[in-house]
Amino acid sequence: MSLMKWSNELSVNIIEIDNQHKKLLDLINALHAAMSSGKGKEILEDIFSELIEYTKTHFSFEENLMGKHNYSDIASHKMAHKKLTEQVMGFYNEFKSGKIGLPVIIFSFLKDWLITHISGTDKKYGPFLNAKGVS
Repeated sequence: MSLMKWSNELSVNIIEIDNQHKKLLDLINALHAAMSSGKGKEILEDIFSELIEYTKTHFSFEENLMGKHNYSDIASHKMAHKKLTEQVMGFYNEFKSGKIGLPVIIFSFLKDWLITHISGTDKKYGPFLNAKGVS
């Protein structure tokens, strides 16, 4: 059972970015499923690795698209991406060193960040890029 479900309310009306956001939701749901079945710690490292690599790809795609179309708020968007990447890497390093025993903290953070980021920050560039012909 998925905890987070895609809805049109999360759509930025750009097909590729919506698909990437769906993939991020899938990663969070995979973490939730692992936690629910008592396997969170066992697969957390794999999910972390995939999440780190995928967010780099996703953030690069978004930032390149914003740069190509001279999005005025690109600097703050890049800063939000940088901050998330640093926070996730911090969690990952704490997990690897044995400081974080439960993935609940990580899961809650990622879930809240993703919903807030997509429904707030990302929603702002959707209309701008749509007006530039990006769909």
